[in-house]
Amino acid sequence: ENDQKREDSKTLYKILVDITGQEGKMWGPSIIGFGDYRYKYASGREGDWFYIGFSPRAQNLTIYLMDGAETYTDLLDKMGKYKTGKSCLYIKSLEKIDVEILKEVMTQSVTRFKNKK
Repeated sequence: ENDQKREDSKTLYKILVDITGQEGKMWGPSIIGFGDYRYKYASGREGDWFYIGFSPRAQNLTIYLMDGAETYTDLLDKMGKYKTGKSCLYIKSLEKIDVEILKEVMTQSVTRFKNKK
């Protein structure tokens, strides 16, 4: 719907392909995920998910950092305008942030997550 969000999504997709070395795939109707892993809770419940992903939501671009957004507070404080949830980073537009810092956050997240599994 939104031309800026569409362009930001294309840019973010290309960045994540470069970082992960993989093409993204759809996880449900609106999330594009990169990489995949099998998780298992102590309860025995299992499932599949991605290392990192994003969704062009109506209000924001939502970036899913599987090791948690709070891990990157120092870097994110230098990035520009954003909000966070536990594992989500919410950005209105790539124009409002330092994309190089976002790349660093996403690269570190993918590296940490792959090393942790």
